[in-house]
Amino acid sequence: MEKPLAELLRPLSLDDVVGQHHLLDHDKLFRKVIEKNHIPNMIFYGPPGIGKTTVANIIAKDTKVSFYKLNGTTASTDDIKQIIQDVNSLLTQNGILLYLDEIQYLNKKQQQSLLEFVESGDITLIASTTENPYFYIYPALLSRCEVFEFKALKSEDIKEGLAKAAKKIKVKIDDDALTKLSLSANGDMRKALNNLDFLYHSLDDDKHITSGLVEDLIIKANISYDRGEDHHYDNLSALMKSLRGSDPDAAVFYLAKMLEAGDLVAAARRLLCSANEDVGLAYPQIIPIVKAAVDSALQLGMPEAYLPLTNAAILIATSPKSNSSCLAYLAAKEDIEKGLGVGVPRQLQNTHYDGKDAKVKGQNYKYPHDYAHHWVKQQYLPDDVKDHKYYHYGENKFEQANKEYWSKIKNGEK
Repeated sequence: MEKPLAELLRPLSLDDVVGQHHLLDHDKLFRKVIEKNHIPNMIFYGPPGIGKTTVANIIAKDTKVSFYKLNGTTASTDDIKQIIQDVNSLLTQNGILLYLDEIQYLNKKQQQSLLEFVESGDITLIASTTENPYFYIYPALLSRCEVFEFKALKSEDIKEGLAKAAKKIKVKIDDDALTKLSLSANGDMRKALNNLDFLYHSLDDDKHITSGLVEDLIIKANISYDRGEDHHYDNLSALMKSLRGSDPDAAVFYLAKMLEAGDLVAAARRLLCSANEDVGLAYPQIIPIVKAAVDSALQLGMPEAYLPLTNAAILIATSPKSNSSCLAYLAAKEDIEKGLGVGVPRQLQNTHYDGKDAKVKGQNYKYPHDYAHHWVKQQYLPDDVKDHKYYHYGENKFEQANKEYWSKIKNGEK
């Protein structure tokens, strides 16, 4: 069976690897260490199709140690034991380099079994993962490894890689077709090469790829989004920060990305959160409006759910902002965590009986509605925090109007 183009054209040297300039340029620390053939235990972290396996293979090729390769999705405990049994054997006199792809799929016990040999230097480990290693890799093993982040490739990098591939397989590809093909891969070189491979096998004798052919293949771009991995949280974060940053264009973009990936519920939750956290008291009416939009979206389902949610996103992004209520809560929470404010003032307690030792008899609660403007001065906070200020009026029309109103009442001006 013929190998995929991505495998046939896999780079054989670091100079041939596309992208990852922050690691592979000649002046970078990673490149210098590798070229000195001093290979530490390493974990490569990043999305699929960006060169993690390729770089590991190149490193292994240039070393004199015995190379073993396992994939966490298929590796068993017996596979790991077999490698451990080969330590210090005649076959591995110069040591073992183990490349462990998708290490996050190994359980804790399997990862622990490697720890002793990684620590002793009998096994040099290069592991790769698409998920955050600080969440999925056993901490003791992680502490013995250097973590290097591989980043999603830019479309320019993928375009460069596709151009080299097309030249090697002797295919003519128009520049606009090359651009569309590189953009459709969403940072995944393997995806781009697989698309090129598919197009190659559809060509007539002229071996010419046009923009039209690319459009026929890519009806809908491959959305780089996985609800179980970091892309999910990156897009959630980007949506929230775009709403908070009052950028309606970016907010709609990330909302669309999430909805097209089928993440309706998470998008709805972010909109509800931002309406309360970021707009808040600057425009408090927005809270029931966004709630109504979310309810409508969940009732409609996709594809129509985008209608109320886009309205909500644009409304949040273009509304005045205030996080005064959020800050007030966090300030109160901080005092509570310090152990302050344990008691409740007597006049607020839900009891009307005074003990025999009470110096002041009677609850002495003042009912605000019995006083002018429905307000009367009395202590509400516990004694040890009675002078603490948690809420500070935001610099917006609504909160400043409230500030002025209460200032006049509390200063006896009304």
